[in-house]
Amino acid sequence: MLGPRVWSSVRQGLSRALSSTVGGWASGEGRKVDISGIYPPVTTPFTATAEVDYGKLEENLHKLSTFPFRGFVVQGSNGEFPFLTSSERLEVVSRVRQALPRDKLLLAGSGCESTQATVEMTVSMAQVGADAAMVVTPCYYHGRMNSAALIHHYTKVADLSPIPVVLYSVPANTGLDLPVDAVVTLSKHPNIVGIKDSGGDVTRIGLIVHKTRRQDFQVLAGSAGFLLASYAVGAVGGVCALANVLGAQVCQLERLCLTGQWEDAQKLQHRLIEPNTARSTLSQHLKRGKSEIFRPLCGRKLSSRYFLFPSSFPPYSGFREMLRLLEHDGGQAWEEAC
Repeated sequence: MLGPRVWSSVRQGLSRALSSTVGGWASGEGRKVDISGIYPPVTTPFTATAEVDYGKLEENLHKLSTFPFRGFVVQGSNGEFPFLTSSERLEVVSRVRQALPRDKLLLAGSGCESTQATVEMTVSMAQVGADAAMVVTPCYYHGRMNSAALIHHYTKVADLSPIPVVLYSVPANTGLDLPVDAVVTLSKHPNIVGIKDSGGDVTRIGLIVHKTRRQDFQVLAGSAGFLLASYAVGAVGGVCALANVLGAQVCQLERLCLTGQWEDAQKLQHRLIEPNTARSTLSQHLKRGKSEIFRPLCGRKLSSRYFLFPSSFPPYSGFREMLRLLEHDGGQAWEEAC
């Protein structure tokens, strides 16, 4: 059951969430909050004893804040939220909010398996500074998670959330794609502002944009690997793990797309595909205790909490070389080398 204090927060916050100005972002009369832009999904650093390393977290944020990101995503897949306690999840959000300038949006992953737990986590995250809640699809009983069940879940969460809600579909991790018909229905909710779609199906992203075009609903690509294609079909930004490593390049790709410089954007997108793929591969090995590879690249000390078992590690010299060339001169030397 939701406790009295939580229900009080829900009642007090709901009117703020449904007003035309939410969390201090004026978005126009009757319009939803603007979430367009690039967001790096922040990692959760751990110490050698598997405790959350808040010092390294703040150090990473200070480095990332030098780039023109719209904001940051905390407690997404990249932040390993399933392996944190509830109190750790809230403390991470609180620390990130304290470290960020107020003009940077903080999207916090508040999804849990039950609707009640998701509402409680969302309310609590709002209390510690989240500007919007990114809610992943519940998936343990994924065979029963049809459109009707998901619409019911998200509607209840959005009804009771004191901050705007962003839908989060990541089938690689959940085994579940949020159905397009459910997204279309949920886009009409006044407190649901958009979706982060990490499936990589650009046709689906374009269809969502098309079918929600009469709603004030925004689509964020879930990877730098298909960022250009997503912009081309109407997405407004991206939550890109590669931005943790190549923030300047991902923001440059955004700028090229927004200014219609499609030929240059295509060239840069091509250069980012291999580093993005390598980053995905290295991330899996990082979560198996292979943090020594990423430490010089990201300036972060990582030790994943539950994946400390031996694993083979692929060659990474090409990854380092690509990063060196990209950081050195925007990719011209890489292009010549290829």
